[in-house]
Parts: sequence; structure tokens; C-alpha cells
Amino acid sequence: MMWVGTLEFDLLLGDVHSLKEKRSLVRPLVADLRRNHPVSVAEVDHLELHRRAAVGVSIVAPDSRHLVELLDAVERSVAGRPELELLSVRRTVRTNEDD
Repeated sequence: MMWVGTLEFDLLLGDVHSLKEKRSLVRPLVADLRRNHPVSVAEVDHLELHRRAAVGVSIVAPDSRHLVELLDAVERSVAGRPELELLSVRRTVRTNEDD
């Protein structure tokens, strides 16, 4: 069985006054998540707003325990970043048999 998990982070960025400054915070976050975790990740919403960002993460794993461990680790990584405020996280977990 294949397990798929997603996280959608709604982020408030600190003292940011332009889209260029926003990119200087979001790009390193996305790169760090890719480098440190076996995930797919992208900025997915609030693209036109300079103080908000939505970042989506997806993970495929062979079992639910491993998937939840990975999701928890990614969430801790994002929550621990002092340059942003985590407003909310939406988590979904599915199997390839959920239809």
C-alpha cells in the first residue's frame, strides 16, 4: 500500500515590504525543506501578497508510521523558523486505496 501525505502552511512573514523581500524568505525555506527531507515542496498561494505565503509539501511513504514521522519533522522545521509566523497547517493523509 502507498501512503500520501500533504501539508499546507499558511505563513505570515515578518518585516517584509516587497515581493523581492518575500522571495528572500520563501526560497530558502523551500530549499531547506527539499535538502533536509524527502519531500516535494512549492509556494502554492498568496503569490501576489508580500507578507503572506502558502507553502505546500507532499510526501509518499510505504507505511503510515513513517509518513506521520516525516510530516511531523517537516512541520517542526517550518514552525521553528523565527523569521516567519505559522498561522495554520492543514494536513491530509491518504492511501492509494482511498477512493
